Amino acid sequence: MPEKTFKRHTITSALPYANGPIHIGHLAGVYVPADIYVRYLRSKKEDVAFICGSDEHGVPITIRAKKENVTPQEIADKYNQMIKESFEKFGISFDIYSRTTSKTHYKTASDFFTKLYNNKVFREILSEQYYDEEARTFLADRYIKGTCPKCGYQEAYGDQCENCGSTLSPSELINPNSMLSGSKPVLKETKHWYLPLDEYEDWLRKWILEDHKEWKSNVYGQCRSWIDQGLQPRAVTRDLDWGVPVPLEEAEGKVLYVWFDAPIGYISATIDWANENGKDWKDYWQSEDTRLVHFIGKDNIVFHCIIFPTMLKTHGEFIVPDNVPANEFLNLEGNKISTSRNWAVWLHEFLDEMPGKEDVLRYTLTSNAPETKDNDFTWKDFQAKNNNELVAILGNFINRAVVLTHKYFDGKIPERGDLLEIDEKLIAQLKETPVNVSNSLDKFKFREALSHFIDLARTGNKYLADNEPWKLIKTDEKRVGTILNLSLQVAANLSSLSEIFLPFTAKKISHILNFNNATWSSIGDHELLSESHKIEQPELLFAKIEDDVIEAQVQKLLDTRKLNEKDTKKESINMSPAKELCTFDEFMKMDMRIVEILEAEKVEKSNKLLKLKVDTGLDQRTVVSGIAKYFSPEEVVGKKVTMLVNLAPRKIMGIESQGMILLAEDPDGKLVFITPEESLTNGSTIS
Repeated sequence: MPEKTFKRHTITSALPYANGPIHIGHLAGVYVPADIYVRYLRSKKEDVAFICGSDEHGVPITIRAKKENVTPQEIADKYNQMIKESFEKFGISFDIYSRTTSKTHYKTASDFFTKLYNNKVFREILSEQYYDEEARTFLADRYIKGTCPKCGYQEAYGDQCENCGSTLSPSELINPNSMLSGSKPVLKETKHWYLPLDEYEDWLRKWILEDHKEWKSNVYGQCRSWIDQGLQPRAVTRDLDWGVPVPLEEAEGKVLYVWFDAPIGYISATIDWANENGKDWKDYWQSEDTRLVHFIGKDNIVFHCIIFPTMLKTHGEFIVPDNVPANEFLNLEGNKISTSRNWAVWLHEFLDEMPGKEDVLRYTLTSNAPETKDNDFTWKDFQAKNNNELVAILGNFINRAVVLTHKYFDGKIPERGDLLEIDEKLIAQLKETPVNVSNSLDKFKFREALSHFIDLARTGNKYLADNEPWKLIKTDEKRVGTILNLSLQVAANLSSLSEIFLPFTAKKISHILNFNNATWSSIGDHELLSESHKIEQPELLFAKIEDDVIEAQVQKLLDTRKLNEKDTKKESINMSPAKELCTFDEFMKMDMRIVEILEAEKVEKSNKLLKLKVDTGLDQRTVVSGIAKYFSPEEVVGKKVTMLVNLAPRKIMGIESQGMILLAEDPDGKLVFITPEESLTNGSTIS
């Protein structure tokens, strides 16, 4: 079956949340690959709408606003401006960067909800939710804190325990308290509207699992896992005063849930862009001739592959995504990027501290892109990519070809003589490069595409080194002319390819060669520059990055780590007070025994949980433990540890956990197993 062709492309990038700045994890996972892909489509003269904007609703913004004693709108305004300016300076080429607090968005989101409501898509469900009687408001999950029922951490949120990683609901918390007033909330009945995902399981199963087997394995696998577990109705409204008001008379005080509201932001942004550019927005969202592609991180897969497509499907007038090439996460210096602990390289700070290094960062993030698994950014690798590849390979090749042309031919493209076998090989690779790059980009393999690009520069460098025109000039000026002519043709092709990967560098090479970069159909041509064409004087494309520059960035992170360690020690003192007294009889109810871990594996869709098979001496059973950040499955197998064996079973991530492994936490937050000093039989009791 031939691959379908499209008249136009709607390319979206995940809407960044406007409660903080952009960091390199966001860039590597979403915005750099999306920008590369869009630049590639534009070079092919495709009709493209590249859409993005700030996601400005939701509880995290209201929490930050409360902390800073400002309004949520002021927080949204502040970070929308910061994010937008950072993207522009970094060269992310959105056709529009909009925001979900715009008038167009409020109308679009309201109309979308109303259409689904009129189509009788939603289910109205009454449920009990926590209500703060002092603040006179229902509480979002993140506004509720209490003790985690799984690990005993006393600062767990209503939706997640950040200590053990367990997903929670507010009703599971022990001693819940409102973060608004500090009072104990009460359960109060409220009505909400739900999207019945369960009714669309069969359609999703066919559409994704049968019709889109070409999707990336990490995306396809996560979708299969969600569908196989069984989908549940999901609320599209919530009790909150910040967001798009639910357009129903009976829904006063309720807003659209941010996960429902945010993806509609792609549509509202397209409407504004189309109005500003004399286009029909419906062509980009409602025409079967349009290809819709979402660029996101792996934490957004369920929203863009299951929930938003279901919304579009139930509406009835929209196309659904053709592909969702989600990336995994980027770590920083071996540790997970953490915005709360400032363990990140912030884009706005990078732009200030590393002026002119935009393409170095783009190159490094692309070459280390977390396409199929989490990857790591280190400042030493950033330095090596610049010095050993951009300076020594790409920059060196362009500079040598231009310098020698000025030295021997007065800056004019020399005539080409007869071609030798070594010349034909260079021309052959030149022709193959755009084919290889295109094949990789069409499959969203950006690392592979970049490697084809730099390999062409590497070949050009070797071509000059093998031919040694600086020696040949004494005996064969005509041959030198051929060598430099072909070298400059390669340089012109690299300039055009750079427009996709390294746009700032492309402008520099284009200026040096006095050449307007070619469109995709011309890339691979070895006659882009005509004979006698005059080129400009050489200039360095990249400067070597010295050790002291890198050491300063590493030290900045080390200083951050020291501050975090101090904060962790303070938290361990301030956040872990003695618990309430228990009676001897209550203590005696606990059955703690020495058990042996027989098997261990990571829990799918969680980076914090391990599924353990343990021998309790009484039986063998399954326990889910939030220790994956501290221990790998391999290193815990065979350990004898302490376990509370008579804890009532609980389902965690769909797995029934039959007990709790006991651990101690030191002042630095490190977890340690409680193990016997001597070898004991499995099932030995602790008394």
